[in-house]
Amino acid sequence: MFGMTEATKAPTALSKSDLVKEGSEATFMADVIDVSQTVPVIVDFWAPWCGPCKTLGPQLEAAVTAAKGAVRMVKIDVDRAPALSQQLRIQSIPTVYAFYKGQPVDGFQGAVPGSEVKKFVDKLAALNPEDGGLAAAIEAAEAMLTEGAVEDAAETFAAILAEEPENAQAYGGLVRSQLALGALDRAQVLVHDAPAKIAGTPELTAARAQIELARQAAKAGPEDLLRAAVARDPADRQARFDLATALHAAGKVDEAVITLLDLFKLDRDWNDGAAKAQLFTIFGALKPQDPIVLAGRRRLSSMIFA
Repeated sequence: MFGMTEATKAPTALSKSDLVKEGSEATFMADVIDVSQTVPVIVDFWAPWCGPCKTLGPQLEAAVTAAKGAVRMVKIDVDRAPALSQQLRIQSIPTVYAFYKGQPVDGFQGAVPGSEVKKFVDKLAALNPEDGGLAAAIEAAEAMLTEGAVEDAAETFAAILAEEPENAQAYGGLVRSQLALGALDRAQVLVHDAPAKIAGTPELTAARAQIELARQAAKAGPEDLLRAAVARDPADRQARFDLATALHAAGKVDEAVITLLDLFKLDRDWNDGAAKAQLFTIFGALKPQDPIVLAGRRRLSSMIFA
């Protein structure tokens, strides 16, 4: 059904190491939140000293493996992830959460019978119905893009769209591939010509923001000179804004956000609220659960409502 060249074809089967992996606080966003955009992810919070965990863990792994890619699993040792455990309010173990589309959708605490484990996994698998391999292909294309195989990623996203023209994830991926290739005008045309059904999706909204930021990056001034200008005159609003643009163009997104927040604090109304508007553009180009977005929105809200 899903026609691709051998070079861009998604794998037909996933190994156990692909389906079940050890996670950490550092990898939680990539292993759980990002992957859950296309497939449900079960997170097993456990510890080596926990007796019930030693029973439940293998049961979950067996059920996830039997689901053949419809569900993934990440194991988190709570002793090695105290901040994450506190954030998710893990009060006892084993605790199991299921994430889909970046959000928790189900879960339970304590050991349960094997039959209940299977029902739990089967229910999650039903959230991700058979799609002819498109979800696996999207995941493979995203991996190519992350690893720098941009042309292969673009070909894979294009092949997916040949099968399903209104697939917003693949469409957004193709736009990002064009941006990575430096084909800014091509990316703009793709967004302009997007099917009406997906034009308002988060993937296309993010693509528009990414294009706008890419155009700004092409005009960004020298970072060192702009830093010097701000140091000479901390009240220079334009220099601060331009510095944020240069920082973002250099890939220093976190520092760009901080610079814009400082500008907003200095003068929220400058240039018709340009600092706030630019912050929203940056937030829109990132994933909603990105730590930069979460921290930036919190600080912005605290200043707005102070």
